[in-house]
Amino acid sequence: MKLRPARSVRSINSQPWARYSVKKPRKNYIKALPHTSLMIFKMGTAKPSYDLYLTLAADQQVQLRSNALEAARQVANKLLERELVNNYLLRLRPFPHSVIREKKRATGAGADRISQGMSLSFGSPSSVAARVHEGQVVFELSVMAAAKDVAREALSRASKKLSGTYSITMSVQKEQKAQQAMKAAA
Repeated sequence: MKLRPARSVRSINSQPWARYSVKKPRKNYIKALPHTSLMIFKMGTAKPSYDLYLTLAADQQVQLRSNALEAARQVANKLLERELVNNYLLRLRPFPHSVIREKKRATGAGADRISQGMSLSFGSPSSVAARVHEGQVVFELSVMAAAKDVAREALSRASKKLSGTYSITMSVQKEQKAQQAMKAAA
């Protein structure tokens, strides 16, 4: 069955369904947890010499499926890897744990005989999503100041793969540089 459009699951209008326990399986609300397509949360190389810090933050609350987060991660990482070659550190902050339920429906001729209508309308688990609130950081990126334009473009491309609107903020890591200089002098 095809994946439903993001507009059907992007709004946060009820409590999350995330009860999945390994230790007490009889207390589960969800019997089988859907797999997440997102496995990597930290990309690049951690170096203390990065002096520019960029963030991609949500301007509104939205629910992001794991496949959308993975697509955004891949498009940003591909540009950074090609242009900066391990001179960056990209982190994905939210973790998809909220379970999305869908009532699968048959379409076409004779579908009314196959579908069960509204019986069992609670639906079955189909995918997992991360709930992102207004102002919450989705991506963090640390680079050298010379790579400012490439970093901004990477986060801009990532935001186009996600539902909702996002803002990119930039800050210079002067405090970190000063602390490193003091440690080197001591």
